[in-house]
Amino acid sequence: MTITCVIMAGGKGERFWPKSRTNLPKQFLNISGNKSMIQQSIARLEKLIDISQIFIVTNELYAELIKAQIPHLPHNNIIIEPVGRNTAPCIGLASILIEEKFPDSTMIVLPSDHIIENEDGFIKILKTAVEVAQDNKSLVTLGIQPTYPETGYGYIESTEHRDLVNELEVFKVSKFVEKPDFVTAESYMEAGNYYWNSGIFIWRNEVIRRYIRELMPEMHDILETIRDAFGQTNLEDIIRTEFIKMPDQSIDYGIMEKVEDIFVIPCIFGWDDVGSWTALERINDLDENGNVIKGNILNLDTKRCIIESNGKLIATLGIEDLIIVDTEDVTLICSKDKAQEVKLLLKELRMQKLEQYL
Repeated sequence: MTITCVIMAGGKGERFWPKSRTNLPKQFLNISGNKSMIQQSIARLEKLIDISQIFIVTNELYAELIKAQIPHLPHNNIIIEPVGRNTAPCIGLASILIEEKFPDSTMIVLPSDHIIENEDGFIKILKTAVEVAQDNKSLVTLGIQPTYPETGYGYIESTEHRDLVNELEVFKVSKFVEKPDFVTAESYMEAGNYYWNSGIFIWRNEVIRRYIRELMPEMHDILETIRDAFGQTNLEDIIRTEFIKMPDQSIDYGIMEKVEDIFVIPCIFGWDDVGSWTALERINDLDENGNVIKGNILNLDTKRCIIESNGKLIATLGIEDLIIVDTEDVTLICSKDKAQEVKLLLKELRMQKLEQYL
């Protein structure tokens, strides 16, 4: 059975503003290493399958960026969303387009902007997940073994039902849990059967199509209208007209939280979703005062800060727990405990009609 991969790359990475911008979002930036995050995603997946079996779902604004950064990706493997409608419509559209090229394939769905340190371990886990999805005709997800009580992630609770596949533990999922408060997150750590929701899913295409039909009938009907237009010269116009009717819904809420036959594979492979500026503390070396320093920086008596310069000298004295990011036209100064709320600044920019800074 053929394996295909769907990389979701339409996000704007707003919590990584001002470096992540509308015209050049986080997934196209070199956050770690000498490749962009989407280039790293492609490179690791090519250890598993051929580039012809990898698809990227994005919007029109980023199609040219993808062509420039991944020139060997077949042009037809770039799937354009006319508008953003969350992950369920994104996956649904990809499923019918892939079904035409690779009938009865097993699909791996994953975001474009994650860091994975142990790529060989990651590929081994993906192979096992594909095997479980194929054998059981079930939905499979990867759960990240939590290393601290994170409140910014959703969690997956597993049951005691356990199988061993290729020396990896595979558990049935009990339920998906929304982002917890700190005390609840601590209790999840102590319980030992809760995992961070990685947003990585594996399933046979026919299986996810069946669940879309059963649980998201409105979306299913729209997808069928699009599929009926395959082979017509106006297919792009029909996709544009129909896709805007899609419900704005995540695959977690639309499908995963409602299905009983789901398996989770607990994972440790150096994963980080780089969700905000504080992630840089986890993926970079710290100086003797716990700082992450990039660029032209002079710092004295500066502790536990994240500072990035665009070339201009940034001098700091006697500060703690701040994020300072300088770009060509914007300088962000933010308390680290507000890192998850950077989106509020973007909301204010829109209200003040300062879209040129977005």
